[in-house]
Formats: sequence, structure tokens, C-alpha cells
Amino acid sequence: MKIALLGVGQAGGKVADAILGYEAASGVDFVTDAVAINSAKADLLGLERIPVSRRVLVGQSRVKGHGCGADNELGVTVAEESLDEIRGAVDELPVHDVDAFLIAAGLGGGTGSGAAPVIARELSRLYTEPIYGLGVLPGSDEGGIYTLNAARSFQTFVREVDNLLVFDNDTWRRSGESLHGGYAAINEEIARRLGVLLGAGEVSSAPVPESVVDASEIINTLAGGGVTTIGYANSRLERAPRGLFGRRETTPNDSDVVNRITASVRQATLGNLTLPANVGSTERALVVVSGPPKYLNRRGIEEARRWLESETGTMEVRGGDYPIPESSYVATLVVLAGVTDVPRIRELRQVARETQQNLEARAAERPDALRDLVWGDDGGLDPLF
Repeated sequence: MKIALLGVGQAGGKVADAILGYEAASGVDFVTDAVAINSAKADLLGLERIPVSRRVLVGQSRVKGHGCGADNELGVTVAEESLDEIRGAVDELPVHDVDAFLIAAGLGGGTGSGAAPVIARELSRLYTEPIYGLGVLPGSDEGGIYTLNAARSFQTFVREVDNLLVFDNDTWRRSGESLHGGYAAINEEIARRLGVLLGAGEVSSAPVPESVVDASEIINTLAGGGVTTIGYANSRLERAPRGLFGRRETTPNDSDVVNRITASVRQATLGNLTLPANVGSTERALVVVSGPPKYLNRRGIEEARRWLESETGTMEVRGGDYPIPESSYVATLVVLAGVTDVPRIRELRQVARETQQNLEARAAERPDALRDLVWGDDGGLDPLF
């Protein structure tokens, strides 16, 4: 599946950089072009893979290249005032070659959380291709204002895109891990999962997959909007060493191959989701199994699909394989689209409500010092979950 990639804000730019890094390492082209959009000049300069000509500094008249900090509303304003510049950058992308747009952003800061929904709305107005969002939730230890920003951005972003893929930092940052190291590992994990998903249908050389996961399969899985979580698991193969004439391997036992695939699908679904959710609340699903062709058994994939149908309660489960001849792993990617029972989102919204109430209480005590932070028609958050 070919995408035009937009990284918005600091976290979004780094995620976009990591996706391009995975693409280069895999040798499979699925990003037609990429753009980084930020109000902080230093963040743009720190990117490694997005070309300088594709880095857009917005809001210079307001923030002078210093970023929006944690001011979500300023991020919205900067994006709205910079739409001409953003449109100009997107117009230079080879849109005729893309199947979809992907907008990546961290939802806790200022620029990404504020600007990403504005950009999604504008792209939806201009283009017929699907607009997908990739939203990274802040960790619970990052502070109440980041949670408040994430709750605000989430409810807007999910309405403006055709589907919102969500990655929860709380789930993936290990205890005691440094901030820089933790986020770098998280970005690599995001890139790996999206790389397997988007690269599956772009393999141009032999062997050809028995069941191709092309752009239409992905688009149909993500159709209908809402929130998507992605599971991933792999198992290492005991492969013969590579000799002068390549590997000399025996054909694996069919039962072992089937068991390996089904076990990997279970692990990806029940223990390794980007956003933990009640699997039974899934509306649509997709399974991609990758590895050496001998280990991609059609019966195993079909059994995995049937198991996923049973777990999710939906009959709309697609699946296919992604041959990687030299791989030493059998890997499984599970896409659960349209999930509605997500404890982390409920928790996020509750913390945001409490933070909002605290801010309002302070504003009541010092009305001239703090501006009104209430949003929504009734002064609260719109119910989603």
C-alpha cells in the first residue's frame, strides 16, 4: 500500500523518520514521499530521513520557530493560519501514486495534537484518498496538561480521519527506561508494525504471496472509521546456516507450521496490542503472516482467521501472507479496527475531566490570570467510549 506520510509536531516527525528508516532497511517501497510539519525549528533540524525541502516550519509570526509548548489551542491556531503553506507542501507530493495519506502526531503536546486534526480536515476536503491518523498517547507520568491535550485532540482527530491508529506510550515504555531511549524504542515498534502492514502488498519479486494483502484489503479493514489497534508477535526459526549455494533446509512439518502461525496470532492479539482493548469489541480485522515461504501455510492462516473470528465476534476478518525468503522469523500482524471498548481511553478522559475541573477552579480564583479552558457545547467532553 502506497502512502503519503505527514509527521506533525515533534513526536510525529520522529515517527515519520522511523517509518522511513524501516522502509529503507526492508527494501520495500511503500512511502511515496514524506513531509514534516512543525512550529519548532530545532525539531525539524533534528530529523534524519525527511529531506530538508520537505520540512515545513509553521507559525513563525506567532512563535518565532520556538514551538507551541503544551498549548493545544495555539497549535490549532498556528495550523489554521498556515494552511496555505501546508497545502503547498502537500501539492508537491506525487498524490496520483498514493493509496492513502497517513498523518502521524503525538497527542499530548501542542503542535501535533492541535495541528493534526486541522490538517486531516483540510486533506479530506481536497482529496478523495482515505486520510488515516496515527496518534501517540502520552504516558500517565507526563502530567495532567498532556492528558488534557490528548483527550481534546483524540476526540477531534478521530472525527476528522477515516480511521485513527492509536499507540499508547503507557503500554510500551518500560520501567526505569530513559525518556530518550524509551521513545526511540517506541518509534521503532510503531515503524515495524506499520512497515509490515503497508509493505505486505508491495513485494514485487518472487515468491508471490498465495493470498495477497493489497491496498484494498487494508482500506476495507479500516473503513467505517473509529479506532484501530495493531498486534504483533514473532517466533525465531532454527534455520540451516547459509552456505556457498544458499541454505539447504528440509521442508518443515505442516502441523508444526500451523501451530506456529496460530500461536503467533494468539500472542499478537491477546498480549501485544498498540492500544490494549477488549478484542470482542472489534468491528473488522486483518491478519498478515510473514516469513520464509515454506513457513507460510494456507491452512495455518485460515485456522488463525477462524480463531480471530471467534474471539472478535465478527465475520469480517481478512488475511494473507507476506513472503520474506531470508527471514529468520515467522511474524504475525493483527489489525483490530473499530474497537469500542478501550479502558485506556476511558481513563484518559476521566483524568482530563479532573484536570479541566482543577484548571477551572484556579480560573475562578484568579479570573484575570487564567483564560477559560472549557470546550464543547456543554462545557465537557463529548462521549465516545
